[in-house]
Amino acid sequence: MPDPYARIFLLSHMRAFTSLAGHVLGSHPQINGYYEMHISYEDASALDRQLEVFRQGDVLKADSRYLFDKLLHNDDVLKPERLGLADIKILVALAEPAHTIKSIVHLFRQKPDPDLYASPVEAAKYYVERVRALAEFCRTTDWPYTYFDAELLVRAPERLLPRLTDWLQLESPLSERYEVFSQTGKARRGDSSERVRSGRIDRARTDYSHVVIPEEALQAAREAYRECREQIVAGARDSVTL
Repeated sequence: MPDPYARIFLLSHMRAFTSLAGHVLGSHPQINGYYEMHISYEDASALDRQLEVFRQGDVLKADSRYLFDKLLHNDDVLKPERLGLADIKILVALAEPAHTIKSIVHLFRQKPDPDLYASPVEAAKYYVERVRALAEFCRTTDWPYTYFDAELLVRAPERLLPRLTDWLQLESPLSERYEVFSQTGKARRGDSSERVRSGRIDRARTDYSHVVIPEEALQAAREAYRECREQIVAGARDSVTL
């Protein structure tokens, strides 16, 4: 039986509210999927793998239309032209660097074993490389994509969610309230904090002032963000920004 599902791919980076975005999208009756599956989409067999991974922990919704995944690392690539699907929706989102890098460091410093991204310099390096890779994807793909500033999800969801609803051609509006699923909060499935389990968009801003980023690393990240965001917005079919 052929796979009947269209796809939604969110291309972004770590700590850009993508777990929240996945839960908001995945709570819609037409959308299956809400977490990062760590799949590289280079040919149609990846779509079979995606469906298999989702069905290991969750049940496909009756009369649903989409399968969702998010790609946050350069090791996982998306080649939409090789997937053999006509209906692929690509969302691209960036978050500003200072808060993002501090959030990455804070997260990885909590892990029991030393991790590369517990270093502000290495976290900033990841950020720069990821943002530049996203800009390169957007520059070279022939597939249309839409862009939003990631912070809109918590600062102004009333602006963002109607636009997402429209972009994805959903039959009912996306909501600020969302479901808690079988993989919510689990390791390697996205945000593992209690915050994501609340079931609603929390607009409170987390303070990471205890994390210090060396000025040179921060400046490089700011330059990459400014330059790449400008390029991505310019090439987008539509965009919503702060």
